Order: sequence, then structure tokens, then C-alpha cells
Amino acid sequence: MKMIVGLGNIGTKYDGTRHNTGFMVVDEFARIHQAPFSKHQMEANLATTVINGEKVLLVKPSTYMNDSGRAVRPLLDYYKIDIADLIVVYDDMDLPVGKIRFRKKGAAGGHNGIKSLIAHLKTQDFDRLKVGTDHPQKTTVVNYVLSKFTATQQPLFDESVDHSISGLEDWVNGMSIADLMNKYN
Repeated sequence: MKMIVGLGNIGTKYDGTRHNTGFMVVDEFARIHQAPFSKHQMEANLATTVINGEKVLLVKPSTYMNDSGRAVRPLLDYYKIDIADLIVVYDDMDLPVGKIRFRKKGAAGGHNGIKSLIAHLKTQDFDRLKVGTDHPQKTTVVNYVLSKFTATQQPLFDESVDHSISGLEDWVNGMSIADLMNKYN
């Protein structure tokens, strides 16, 4: 079984915001694969699908971004999913809107959701898919990540979601992170 975790904040006031990029990618993945988020377990909303014989658990933590690890660790344990079969999708201000980057491991880079995962998983060694949201120009980081994409950014973001879905499907089908990095980064 593979686990795809999208990071975001619950609640309608966060819908469509840059910080909910992980939720938006996982929601689109679920829509394409006809896998509704119909179960709530261990502080997360869950959906399941099967791709080429591989069961995939889609996860949206309901703990808010900064405590995402509190939901993910118990789910890995309960479903007996190896950390090598986990990938986390999240927003990255260091990438321009429209760009994605696969990564094998690393520090949190200031992202509180990733900090929480590292703390709860007790390792930095897990697969990631970072989706570009760009840096704020004339506002604080908090206001920026909790705002929506501009009209000119939205088509670029939509394109990055499409590339993210393709990359996640390749990941589920066994493509290595090195190969994903060569193909999508």
C-alpha cells in the first residue's frame, strides 16, 4: 500500500489558499481516480483507490498544517505502511508558481507542516512533492500563504497540479525519486 499525504488547513476559510496546495493536489488526484474522501480516521480525512493493482491511501490531516505529523504517524502504524511508501505533497514558496519538485529527503526548510512530520516520524528521509507558490512581494508570509492565487497565477498553478498528478501516478507505479526528479523537476 502507498500513502499520499496532502498538507493543508481544514475549514472553508482556507479553501483555495496557497497553503492548501497539498490538499488541492490530493483532492484532484482523488477526483480523477474516483476516490471520494468518505472516511475520517486518526485525525485525517481518507480516500482509497487502486492504481495498476497498487492500493493507494490518500490522506488530508485534519490537525491543521502545523501538527500534520500527529495524524500521519498513527496512520502509517495502523496500516503498516513503510515510510518508503509515503509521499507528502505541500506548498513551497521557494519555487515559482507552475513548478514542481520531487525530493527524497531533507530538512523542513521553514515549513511547519514538514517540521511536524519530521518530529513525529523521527526522520527526514521521506519522499516529498513540493509545489511552487512563489515568494510574497508586498505582504507578510502568513498573509501570502493564506491568500489565493491571482488570476495570472491560477493557470500556472492548475498546470502544476496536472504535472503533480502525473508524477504521483508515476511514483505509485514504482518510478524512483531520482527518475521523477529527472522527469519533473
